[in-house]
Amino acid sequence: MIDHAVTLPYVYADRIGVIGVCGGGGYALNAALTEKRIKAVVGITPVNLGRLFREGFSGFDPIGALTAMSAQRSAEARGAKLQVNELLPASPEAARENGMTERDVFEATDYYKTPRGQALGGATRMVFSHAQKTLSWDAFAFAETLMTQPMMVVLGQKVGAFGAYRDGMEIYGRAMASEDRQLVELQDWSHYDLYDREEPVGLALEKIIPFFMKHLGEEDVATAEVA
Repeated sequence: MIDHAVTLPYVYADRIGVIGVCGGGGYALNAALTEKRIKAVVGITPVNLGRLFREGFSGFDPIGALTAMSAQRSAEARGAKLQVNELLPASPEAARENGMTERDVFEATDYYKTPRGQALGGATRMVFSHAQKTLSWDAFAFAETLMTQPMMVVLGQKVGAFGAYRDGMEIYGRAMASEDRQLVELQDWSHYDLYDREEPVGLALEKIIPFFMKHLGEEDVATAEVA
């Protein structure tokens, strides 16, 4: 993506910033470890997806999950249908009926399974046999030495089971080589509040916009904000 961006006449190649939310926050932070054309990076309630798959998404049995994935891949190679797993209840009502009221599970359902955030092709399903590599991936590998750019992590202090608060605190603590590492904690808000709730998003932007202005150039960030 950056290879393409630097060829465009309207892109300042030395003023590229990246921002990501949830798993995208983990991806954004990971990209900055090795892509030094990224001059500043913000992870909003970032999740280390590899850690989540090794823990909650595999029932804290990653070896068992990998063994089952291997068996499924063999079955599919011999002609079996793909096993597609749904990651969330069908609706908030279904979540309540099945006792799935843990904060992150329920709020994810309220976001992804209602008009609030539901979209055609929305990522609430996974092909089970294709997730093997995810279990060995770490978004924050070598962060102690490779995260040199200015970095901001934005977190909600209402903690849920998917572990964004834990992951955000981890990368903030490990990124000792960052030129300017900043941690923003929003006391009264949760992971999914930071997706689209007006007040917490506004509070986050009050910190993010000046951060990008400082490190990417005030005029350009201000123009992008207006656009």
